[in-house]
Formats: sequence, C-alpha cells, structure tokens
Amino acid sequence: MKTEYRILPPRNKREKQLFLSRVALTFKTSFSLDLLSGLKTALGAFFSPNVTVQYPLESNPLSPRYRAIHKLQRLLESENERCIGCGLCEKICTSNCIRIITDRGEDGRKKILDYSINFGRCIYCGLCAEVCPELAIIHGKGFENASVQRAHFGFKPELLESQSSLIEYGGFGSVSYNADERMIKTPLSYVLDSTKQESTQDSQNTQQALQDSTKPSDTQSATNDNNPKESANV
Repeated sequence: MKTEYRILPPRNKREKQLFLSRVALTFKTSFSLDLLSGLKTALGAFFSPNVTVQYPLESNPLSPRYRAIHKLQRLLESENERCIGCGLCEKICTSNCIRIITDRGEDGRKKILDYSINFGRCIYCGLCAEVCPELAIIHGKGFENASVQRAHFGFKPELLESQSSLIEYGGFGSVSYNADERMIKTPLSYVLDSTKQESTQDSQNTQQALQDSTKPSDTQSATNDNNPKESANV
C-alpha cells in the first residue's frame, strides 16, 4: 500500500520564490500525470454502461432468503389456514410486535380471531417463521413497507394469502429438499399399519368363507350322482 502514495517535499514559502518559479510549479501541478490519471478514471466511468435501476419501473431481483413483509399460508388440500393459534411466534418475537387473539369456536376448537404485526417495531429477524410448527407464517417478497405513521400494523386480512401455493416456499421454516428421505415413522404409523393388515386379512377370510359357502358340498354332489331321477325331477 505504501507504493501507491508519494510523499511530496515540503513547499518553500511563496513570498520567497520568484514569480516564474511559482508559475512553473503551478503548471507542473496542474498538468502532471496525477491529473491525467484522474481524468482517465472519470472519463471511463462517464462512458461505461448504465447500472442505475429505474425504480419503481424496475427492481433488482431479491435473494431467496430475503426477509420482507410476512405472509400467512393456507393448506394445499383444504385451503384452510395453516395457523393453529399456538402463539409460539408471539412468544419468541424479540421486538414484541406480534399479537394473536384466539377464542374457542362452536365446534370446540381454537379459532384465530385476529393476527396483527406492528411493522414499525419489527426487525425482520425471521424467528417467527423459524419456530412455527405448521409453516403458517413466512417472509414474502413485499419489501415496500413505507408508511406515514410510526406504528404501521399489518392485520390478518392483509397477511393471509387468498389461496394456497402449489410450490413449497423457500427460506426460514421451509421443508428441506430431502425431507421425504429423512421422514421417520411414528409409533402411531406402526399401529395403523398393523390394523390395516389385520383388516385386510379379515376381509380375505370373509371372502374365502363366502366362496366356500357358495360351492356345492361333496355329499350333495355324490347324492345327485346316485339318484339321477330325483335330480332330474328336481
């Protein structure tokens, strides 16, 4: 780094120099190589391609793990809300900006009456999306969050997606690419498998019993062979 700098000798007092010496020093300073190198850099930047993004008509692509305004997801099959109102996101929020109001519905299950986030206090740390057991809350791509109010809230109707996404989102709380390979059966799965096998075996036994009951017995067939007249009369 020291080779890039040049230490100039101290200047003598101007009043002691001759006029021609001062003029020569001025021309030397003005038209030295340092000035030309600076002009070269300025002209190169002036004629270089434009890199300015014409916002808001244009925008730069966002990173897949960019944490912007939150979104509440829906289930793929039933289109129901993924959020179960457990309150983990509210408890882990370091900014204390998430509020969940729940109540017991007519069917006895917990219902989410209101879900709000104070974006004026949110620091977009991603802990709420990381701790969610149902993958209900994620960070979307909406980065335009300017407001004229200090406390700008996002409520449930604005955060909740209108329909479920066919593609699993990436980022915090998302399912890994090899989740199916890493899946381990729970004890309930083994119970269900054994029950299914038993029911299949029972159904097979029932079908076999029905088939046996419909077939003529050996005694009846032998009687019909010994008494052809009776069988004919019958």
